[in-house]
Amino acid sequence: MRHKFLKRILALILVATTFTAMTACGKKDSDVRNNNSKDLKKITFVLDWTPNTNHTGLYVAQTKGYFAEEGLDVTIVQPPEDGAEALVASGKAQFGISCQDTIIPAIVGDSTLPITVCAALIQHNTSGIVSRKGEGMDTPKGLEGKNYATWDLDIEKAMMKNVVEVDGGDFSKVNLIPSTVTDEVTALKTKSVDAIWIFYAWGGIATKVKGLETDYFAFKDINPVFDYYTPVVIANNEFLKEDADTAKAFFRALKNGYEYAIENPADAAELLLTAVPELDADIVKESQEWLSKEYKAEVSRWGYIDPNRWNAFYNWLNDNNLVETKIPENTGFTNEYLPE
Repeated sequence: MRHKFLKRILALILVATTFTAMTACGKKDSDVRNNNSKDLKKITFVLDWTPNTNHTGLYVAQTKGYFAEEGLDVTIVQPPEDGAEALVASGKAQFGISCQDTIIPAIVGDSTLPITVCAALIQHNTSGIVSRKGEGMDTPKGLEGKNYATWDLDIEKAMMKNVVEVDGGDFSKVNLIPSTVTDEVTALKTKSVDAIWIFYAWGGIATKVKGLETDYFAFKDINPVFDYYTPVVIANNEFLKEDADTAKAFFRALKNGYEYAIENPADAAELLLTAVPELDADIVKESQEWLSKEYKAEVSRWGYIDPNRWNAFYNWLNDNNLVETKIPENTGFTNEYLPE
């Protein structure tokens, strides 16, 4: 369920684009440099979906040689059908991307995997609900009587119910229709749906770039417990234990990539577009500018995970019986490998 949920949510923030070879997105100028040295340690990093601005710092670190400077030859690959978590757990990739809400079956219960979350790519949950402007859905209560595209997932619907009720609404009055949305702009313009769950950095920016006026509210602004971490970097536990120095070197380089993207969003956007020219350039540039303020937000240490925020979301799931196995506090993450 976690991979299905992850795929469906991320589909909302991405252009419907097909990418070919699994490793094609990672073989750029930096690989030419890296392959000239046999002394570099080979690392595989698996994405959560097709490349987008959530990943820019990774591509910056690769193309500007930050990984090579740390003695690493990093190959970026697309996820297999069973997800980034499975590939990292198997040891075929040392690092990958997941989300706090979808990684749960991998860190508790009978089917846990040997993976740990080691960094937050974005400091705050940027997801929320987008709708056509002026139709009353700028707050959750306004969803009453409107068509919301749902994946019919327990956690998703519980979050929706919570924000609607916190706003004084009745969730039973929201029309839930099956989600088939891959293009937010078209879906809203054609009125096939009234409200869509998006990640603003892509879906929200796309509506702006395409000239569609919208209303939007973020989950974290309605209930702070929903300010969980998404996306996050996961690592293989055996690798972390046996080669901690390499893991720390990787995160030093990755931090430098994201800090470059923070300080130079226009140039970082061009680097991403060079690596992945299939992306919509206008959306990438606007998204990169917006995300440059979100990668670190108010924290001084890139990638830092606040235990209180991490635990708050899982405690909410526990309290509302939304997980089969209770999640103990501080489960599944560490800040140990992050540079100061």
